[in-house]
Amino acid sequence: MPDRGAPAFRDASWGSSPRPWAPGRPSYYYWPVRIEGLLIDLDGTLYTNDGPIEGARKALERLDRASISYRFVTNATHRPRRELAAQLETLGIPAGEDRIFTPATAVAEKLRAEGLSCFPLLEDALLEDLEGVRITGDSPGCVLVGNLGEGFTYGRLDTAFRHLMAGADLIALSTNRYWQRAGGELSLDAGPFVAALEYASGKRAIGVGKPERAFFELALRTLGLPPGAVAMVGDDPELDIGGARAAGLLAILVETGRYRPGTTLPARPDLVLESVARLPEALDI
Repeated sequence: MPDRGAPAFRDASWGSSPRPWAPGRPSYYYWPVRIEGLLIDLDGTLYTNDGPIEGARKALERLDRASISYRFVTNATHRPRRELAAQLETLGIPAGEDRIFTPATAVAEKLRAEGLSCFPLLEDALLEDLEGVRITGDSPGCVLVGNLGEGFTYGRLDTAFRHLMAGADLIALSTNRYWQRAGGELSLDAGPFVAALEYASGKRAIGVGKPERAFFELALRTLGLPPGAVAMVGDDPELDIGGARAAGLLAILVETGRYRPGTTLPARPDLVLESVARLPEALDI
């Protein structure tokens, strides 16, 4: 491999020398990466609006044959895990619900442990992922905000605001600013509405999705592995790469989905791949 003159990364345990990389240059790596587990993003990493990423299914099959544990992690807050698993199946990507970790999964564990009731600003379908959590409009312990789409009416936001002023915590399943519809159009996500409630109530939202450290820590718990033994694979420099590095995980950026050449990255990935299809080769499996 020729010397490209790029700045070197930290010395990782994956190799004996630092690996140069620079944004906007071709993906490459110097040595096989050896890890014990993976957290794999969904939209933009395994599929896009155009369908599944070429080679994604075969890559997952090779992970299974190599007995590498992994979880699918996503900030999706408009559908329950059951529907996400069904969508993956239609794309030819087998995925049981138990392999999918979402902000709703994380917050349900938190609310059950703390005995908090909630007033949800969520799609009704997502409530099935909050099993064991008391849903109420009568003095809730928290207001839980996800992607409600056109359900974000003045009346519902005003009710949420009054609960916050009465003492409820504000919990955000996602602070994403926008998302991309199947036709390519951009639409408001939960983040702008979370920001409005923060501004009106003077309260800071508790985040439970990517890039929050707690989200990654809870996902790691389902793998039973320490952060240094797990890599996050994703296309979003901020949510996937920045969040993973801040939580102590290794980070693998794929040049699909939200990735744009030349973009300034909030955190440097440990590895850059053209797509998830190259993952088995990078892991030497």
